[in-house]
Amino acid sequence: MSDHDVAIVGGGAVGLHLACLLAQRGVDVVVLERRTDPSAASRAIGIHPPGLAALDAAGVGGAVRAEATEIRSGVALSRGRLLARVRFGGQPILALPQHRTEALLRERLDALAPGALRTGIELAGLDDDGERVALATHGDGAVRARWAVGADGIRSTTRQLLGIRMLPRRGVGGYAMADAPDTTRAGATAMLHLEPGGIVESFPMPGGQRRWVARLAAPEPGMTTAQLQRILDQRVPEPPLLPADATTSAFLARQRLAERFVRGRVVLVGDAAHEVSPIGGQGMSLGWLDGLALDRALARGTAPADELAAYERGRRRAAERAMRRAAWNMAMGAPAGRAELEARLALVRALAVPPGSAAVRAAFTMRGL
Repeated sequence: MSDHDVAIVGGGAVGLHLACLLAQRGVDVVVLERRTDPSAASRAIGIHPPGLAALDAAGVGGAVRAEATEIRSGVALSRGRLLARVRFGGQPILALPQHRTEALLRERLDALAPGALRTGIELAGLDDDGERVALATHGDGAVRARWAVGADGIRSTTRQLLGIRMLPRRGVGGYAMADAPDTTRAGATAMLHLEPGGIVESFPMPGGQRRWVARLAAPEPGMTTAQLQRILDQRVPEPPLLPADATTSAFLARQRLAERFVRGRVVLVGDAAHEVSPIGGQGMSLGWLDGLALDRALARGTAPADELAAYERGRRRAAERAMRRAAWNMAMGAPAGRAELEARLALVRALAVPPGSAAVRAAFTMRGL
C-alpha cells in the first residue's frame, strides 16, 4: 500500500489541476485515473477569465493562451437580424478543446511530480478511519492518504461509495453539437441565433474551426450529422457545411448538486460535486475554482474540519449561482411560440444597453463565482 498526503480520484481537467496546485507546494499527491489513454472526445472548450486565473495558479496559463482562440464578444441574432452585441473587453473567454487543456496539465504535473499520475486504476472502495483514508482499487494495489478527493466526474464512484445523493436543480434540455470549418466571417465573436425551433450557438475554436450547438425539442441520442445539418439549415441564415466525417453528439443537459461536498477526510470537486449545464460552458472553470479553494483549505491545515466546512459553504453557493445562470440561458434558448419568442427578443434588446449589459457581461465571464 502506497502512502501519500493527498489521493485524487480522477485524472481529468479538474483532478489534474488540483494535483498541480498541490505538487507546487511540495505536497505528496497521487492521481488515480481509470482510463489508460487520454480522451480525445469533443467536450468542453470554454475557459472563462476566473478559470484562466486558476490555470495561471497551476502554471499552465501561458501555454493555454498560446494555443487557445479568444472570444472577444457575443452577438444575439434572430432571422438574421442583429439584436444585441456584448463585448468582453480586456477579459475575453478562451476556446481550447478540453483534451488539449488536459494534455498541458498532464505535462505540468509530470514536471512537478513525475509518476504522480497513475492510469488504468479504478477505485473500488474507501475506508476513512479518521486519520487516513484507504482507497481499494482495481489495478495497481491499494493507496492510503491523509486526504482523498473525488474528481471523477458526473458518475463519480467516490460519491457513490460515500452514499452521497445528487439533488436535481432547475434546468434541463436536449442539445446536439458538432465542429466544422469556420465560414462565418464572425472572427472572435460568439453567435447566438434565437429562433422558434430553439437556439443555435456557435463559438470560434483553434485551427479555423467553429463549434455549433443546437437546442432540440427533445433529446435524440441517435442524432446523425445529416440530421443536425438539417436543423442548422432551417435555423441559420448562412449555415455551416458540416463535414461528412464530423463527430456529432447529442446530449441531455441537466443540473444536479451533491447533498454534501465533504464527508470526513474525503472531498468532492468539479462535476463530482455539481453537474452544471454545459450551456454557457462554465462547468470546467467552476471545477478549477473548486480546486483553488480546496488547495487553500488544505494549505492552512490548522483546523481541517473548519476549513473544509468553509470550502463546502463557499463552493456550494458558487455552484448554485452558476446553475441559476445556466437555467436562465437554457430557458431563453428553448423552442418557443411567436408571442413568447418576441418577448424574449425584446428582453435581449433591453439587456444590450446599460445597466443590463454589465450584468450580461458579468454572467458570461463568470464574475462573482
